[in-house]
Amino acid sequence: MMQPQIILLREGTDTSQGKGQLTSNINACCAIVDIVRTTLGPRGMDKLIYTGKDQTTISNDGATVLKLLDIVHPAAKTLVDIAKSQDAEVGDGTTSVVVLAGELLSEAKQFVEDGVHPQVIIRGYRKACELAKLKLKELSVSVEAKSQQSKEMRQLLERCGATAMNSKLIAAQREFFSKMIVDAVLALDADLDLSLIAVKKEPGGALEDTQLVEGVAFKKTFSYAGFEQQPKRFTDPTVLALNLELELKAEKENAEVRISDPAAYQQFVDAEWSIIYSKLDQIAASGAKVVLSRLAIGDLATQYFADRNIFCAGRVPDDDLRRVCKATGAQVQTTVNDLQPHVLGRCALFEERQVGSARYNFLTGCANSQTASIVLRGGGQQFLDEAERSLHDAIMIVRRARKHSSVVAGGGAIEMELSRYLRDYARSVHGKQQLIVGAFARALEVIPRQLADNAGFDSTDILNKLRQRHAQQQESSSPCWFGVDINNDSICDTFAEFVWEPTLVKLNSLTAATEAACLILSVDETVKNEESEKPQPLGGGGRGGRGGLPRGATRGIRAMRGRR
Repeated sequence: MMQPQIILLREGTDTSQGKGQLTSNINACCAIVDIVRTTLGPRGMDKLIYTGKDQTTISNDGATVLKLLDIVHPAAKTLVDIAKSQDAEVGDGTTSVVVLAGELLSEAKQFVEDGVHPQVIIRGYRKACELAKLKLKELSVSVEAKSQQSKEMRQLLERCGATAMNSKLIAAQREFFSKMIVDAVLALDADLDLSLIAVKKEPGGALEDTQLVEGVAFKKTFSYAGFEQQPKRFTDPTVLALNLELELKAEKENAEVRISDPAAYQQFVDAEWSIIYSKLDQIAASGAKVVLSRLAIGDLATQYFADRNIFCAGRVPDDDLRRVCKATGAQVQTTVNDLQPHVLGRCALFEERQVGSARYNFLTGCANSQTASIVLRGGGQQFLDEAERSLHDAIMIVRRARKHSSVVAGGGAIEMELSRYLRDYARSVHGKQQLIVGAFARALEVIPRQLADNAGFDSTDILNKLRQRHAQQQESSSPCWFGVDINNDSICDTFAEFVWEPTLVKLNSLTAATEAACLILSVDETVKNEESEKPQPLGGGGRGGRGGLPRGATRGIRAMRGRR
């Protein structure tokens, strides 16, 4: 007797499952890794990404490159997510985490093809990751500092900042910028709010013309004619911050006011002028010499303040006004009625200065300043954008190092030491787990190998030297900090060379890469419906709308789709 056919999915639905699907996902992820692989390290190459409408970006930051690529493969998007999480959590190491995740998947691919169940691989990887993190914490060097402003703490932060900039566009000026970044981070309070450090880009000049403002600097806002009559420099001024509009408003379209006496119209006009003059009189009576507002300050108010030797600026960006309040102690007011002295801010010096082709307002010498501004100079706009991204990564690293003062050696040294430790551990376990832990150990070697490849060195020779050196020091109780010497085509003690990285960066990198690899290995089936590629009717979900993958998923392992 013939069994009836059971239909579970809509017509046109295709399913891919088993070993072939898993291998396809791994290949897609490896295609993404190959794009960013060459950007790793001090000798990494840059990527030029064209996104249409004459928008081009030149960068070697892994997170930036992956964000700009229009990746449609659902499994490969996982790598974009871990790069974003690494960037948000610690700011640096985005390329490392993607390259490590790709190498873990490459090592797992052979096991999958040989018939090892993915859950066995996942269990082995998670065990190896836990062991690596415990060993990493054991090897980390804690720099004990008596206070946040001590010499030891400054040295730690400067070295971590310089290491973060080694692979960036501004690597040649890392000593100059590392001191500037440390000063900016140490100016913050215990919350270490990153938004209180402003980076203002001004084309022109050289990188060395960049200046750190211990206070607030913001570009001159839109102003009216009377602005030029206002004083541009004050000593010990009081600062008033407003969220208030100080201009005469035009009537809305189709506004209608019916009056029986023409004199009544003049009363409307007189009342409007009386209201704004009342506001201006109260501001002048408060004693404020610098008036800043989020909203517009019109021509009438501008001339009024100029006549009374008061500086004003309207349409100040919200972030800049918040930094002004943090630095000077001012409180934003939504009304000018009953202004008390305690709502006014104070600074030692306010002045307007020319920076390049623009004018900037500077508030410096604030008694309890907990903010800083960096006015970044340089050549073209793309150069400035990449320099800003480089500074952001370095600021994030210094910020993390200020909170967590333990460090490890960079240059692939810590990866080689963890790899040696896991190889030794693998010999003590039995069965398939021995091979899987050994594969995790081999995957860690991708960091020093890629550093050597990107510098044009013989990576096989470099890795053999590193393995030999780490094996020789196995008998010693102290860790081996030998990594890739980028300058001399050899190996060196990177800790002694002050190539330091916060332990938190490596911990987060190991965790994120392992979890991404395990997530991709745990997927064994993909369901897709060709109907989902077609335009959907208005007002309904359409056929194949449920359970389908995002549009473009049917393109297999074609990982990128250029924007038109």
